[in-house]
Amino acid sequence: MEKKKSMAVTMTEPILETIPEVFNRTVAQNGSKVAMRTKKLGLWQDITWQQYHDKAKKIGCALVSMGLEKGQSVCIIGDNAVEWVMADLGIQCVGGVSVGVYATNAWQQVEYVVNHCDAKFLFVENEEQLDKWLMFRKNTPLLKKVIVWDTKGLLTFTDPMVMTFDQLVEKGDQKDKEHPGLFHDRQAIVNPGDLAVIIYTSGTTGPPKGAMLTHENVTWMACAVDGTISISGKDNVLSFLPLCHVFERLFTVFIHIRFAYTVNFVEKPDTVMQNMMEVSPTIGYAVPRIWEKYYSNIMIKMADATWFKRIAFNTALKIGKKRADLVMNFKSPGFIQKGLFFIAWFTVFRKLKERLGFENIRVAISGAAPISKDVLRFFQAIGMNLIEGYGQTEGTGVTTLSPEDKTKFGSVGKALNGIKIKIAEDGEILVRSKGVFKGYYKSKESTAETIIGGWLYTGDVGKIDEDGFLKITDRKKDIIVTAGGKNITPQYIENKLKASIYINDAVVIGDRRKFLSCLVMIDEDNVVKFAQDNKVQFSTYKDLTGDEQVRALIDLEVGKVNKTLARVENIRKFTLLPKRLYEEDGEVTPTMKIKRKFVNEAFKDLIEAMYE
Repeated sequence: MEKKKSMAVTMTEPILETIPEVFNRTVAQNGSKVAMRTKKLGLWQDITWQQYHDKAKKIGCALVSMGLEKGQSVCIIGDNAVEWVMADLGIQCVGGVSVGVYATNAWQQVEYVVNHCDAKFLFVENEEQLDKWLMFRKNTPLLKKVIVWDTKGLLTFTDPMVMTFDQLVEKGDQKDKEHPGLFHDRQAIVNPGDLAVIIYTSGTTGPPKGAMLTHENVTWMACAVDGTISISGKDNVLSFLPLCHVFERLFTVFIHIRFAYTVNFVEKPDTVMQNMMEVSPTIGYAVPRIWEKYYSNIMIKMADATWFKRIAFNTALKIGKKRADLVMNFKSPGFIQKGLFFIAWFTVFRKLKERLGFENIRVAISGAAPISKDVLRFFQAIGMNLIEGYGQTEGTGVTTLSPEDKTKFGSVGKALNGIKIKIAEDGEILVRSKGVFKGYYKSKESTAETIIGGWLYTGDVGKIDEDGFLKITDRKKDIIVTAGGKNITPQYIENKLKASIYINDAVVIGDRRKFLSCLVMIDEDNVVKFAQDNKVQFSTYKDLTGDEQVRALIDLEVGKVNKTLARVENIRKFTLLPKRLYEEDGEVTPTMKIKRKFVNEAFKDLIEAMYE
């Protein structure tokens, strides 16, 4: 399983709707308004709701004309793009099941998903993704057609199995003219309990499993989220997380089609920060690694700033942190505190947020993995309302979320409207709601282990406080029992370590061991700057992590964390990983979570050396 993680809406009765019903209603009400924006040749281009619907309609009609039947799967692989979501809705509106595939997956992983879900069609972004299919084309007899939307480099390529996105749309247009009622008729046979999407978990513990989400699951969740934070058609978001992940899919597709705000697509994955400044969204959302990177970059740039700017920033930050501590403990700042914060905001934080593209953000959400308390506190201190949410694919993405105007340090918020949470005797978090998934595709055994008596067994351990806020302590299977019999929650310690601007990630070791140790992944940008400032000689990443001054730097950071922990939780030894971790090597997930089991096995020699 995977984490993740208008106020007028009140969820008194379950909303039983389908994707096409929600989509059609929104298009009827907002046809000429801008639904999406995409940047091409340096210019942002608008796509209206009517244009969005027309393309989805033609895609759906084309797929039906080529043999797509209700309940059959269609895969999509590529970076975030308007074509991705047009195909996504076209598939679902005619009763098909949309299955996203991570663009960074190796061809063997793509082959696994395509075959496992019995896909009949495959949408690919470009030549790179098409090449992956060519590697396993002989092993996919069920595929009827492969559709490419970016044909750069493929102008002379021909294959009877391959057609372009434009050719598909043209085929759908012809089919619609021949049978004008086809799209409507296919929508009419879609029921709320039918399968809408299969979302493959990123597999932190083994092969990915296909979580089956129904139309009811996803349309219900869009309303439930809106009951905690306010969402309207005036909002503006930036789409850059992987679309096949439930976190991004909610905001770019499912919540989007209900509330009709504008979705802006990044040009490419490495232009996120630039596009963020251009778009200045009103709602921000990202995984912790992104927020941690922003925090790290700010701190390192301020370290290089002039003496006056450093003094001004540090003074403003102290004022901001005092205010954040009050607000996030449900206390109101006094008159003097409010006045000081206004000065800090006007002189420092206002310009800082403008340079980051955060000036219009009303609420920002961190999800899909735990975030460091220090990082959360920093953003609250500069006046950005960063809140934490919790959930998993199996619960349609969100279980708890901090109210927009009331967040709390150390918690992941309160249960959304219509969601029930209880804590099992062993501390495991159990969830019941209309968002609980249908089960794992082709895996009755795993489904039976995950849904028991209508309750979703999350695999996470936590507790609910007196204010109804949920606190996650760790993954149930990750809890460490030392040789002395002490229970340790590694996630708590790892989050403290990751708050350092010099530590990118950490894996705490110690199960059945006499003491705790840790594998540390450095923050390369900040450690490189430290090396340059201190005249450390290195030529490779391995040289950098092997340097004594760098090790002393991390030792200092680990020591700071140890002072905040009980003696039994102290990290006695650590090792700097001598290589970067890559998704392609199976070491991290596409949402940048470390695959603990894989890393423990891959670096077992380094681990054992710490205990010799």
